[in-house]
Amino acid sequence: MEKYHGKDAEDNNNEEFYEEEQQPKKRKKQSSFKRFIKTIGVILLLVIGFSTFQFIKGNSEAKSDGEFGQIEVTDFNGQNNHDGSTNVLLLGSDSRGTDRGRSDSIMVAHYSKKSRTPKLVSFMRDTYVNIPGYGYNKLNAAYAYGGPELVRQTLKENFNVDVQYYAIVNFASFSRIVDTLLPNGIKIDAEKDLDVDGEDIAKGPQIMDGHKALQYARFRKDEEGDFGRVRRQQQVMNAVFDQGLSVFNAFRLPKAMGKVQGYTSTDVPNRLYATIGKDFIFGVAKPLEKLAVPVEGSWSYGSYEHAGSVLEIDEASNTFAIADFLSN
Repeated sequence: MEKYHGKDAEDNNNEEFYEEEQQPKKRKKQSSFKRFIKTIGVILLLVIGFSTFQFIKGNSEAKSDGEFGQIEVTDFNGQNNHDGSTNVLLLGSDSRGTDRGRSDSIMVAHYSKKSRTPKLVSFMRDTYVNIPGYGYNKLNAAYAYGGPELVRQTLKENFNVDVQYYAIVNFASFSRIVDTLLPNGIKIDAEKDLDVDGEDIAKGPQIMDGHKALQYARFRKDEEGDFGRVRRQQQVMNAVFDQGLSVFNAFRLPKAMGKVQGYTSTDVPNRLYATIGKDFIFGVAKPLEKLAVPVEGSWSYGSYEHAGSVLEIDEASNTFAIADFLSN
């Protein structure tokens, strides 16, 4: 006589069959996920390897370029920001070899990993400030008197800005960096007709190579003087950020950053290039924000026998404007 197992036995058989059917599916899903992770890992390794190779290549090409000598700096005492952001003192000049001279461009590049917003503060070189140990003079005199360290002290003394690193950039090398990053040229909407050292630049949108963009940014022989020059410098820098540091141009970025490191006299560590560079490569960095100092309504023209024509400023107004700009 057969035993009657009833509905419970039938249900148990169904559950066993269901579990047997599900096991291969689970194993298949786990196997597919592992393959996906391995593929991602291989891609990341290839990207890191390519980026490292290109960075080293760009760095080597720049350092083997005998036209630009490195300026040795041994006494820069950078100060960390309390909020964890990074400030880099950017100094631009036409000097050759160890001839320092005065700095034609003085900027502070700011980046915060929290906001991921690159910011640029440009200081007018004729700003009349108190240079520690030397008294009042034009801001760009601080570089001639004591190099980047004295510029750092001067910015701290007059504007309460802490700077962690420095980078001295030769203007001609800047044009080569731009050509590496944007070999097809950079789109600039020239604000006026300019004659720069015999090279005519027409007003309006156009494509410029690195040399022409540099000439456009440096022009100051008009009624605006340094104000127009700083505005054009910021316009060119903004174009470099928008067009060169984008996800669509990511494969050129490592080599260009290698050239930046190779052409400049700097104490910026390589890890910082990698940390900030990946934000631009993956498109998470926000658009560049800019500030020019002195700010509008905070200055007047002055003249002194020892300094010539200067910009006399309201230090409190400019200190507040810089702090507000960098904190937001």
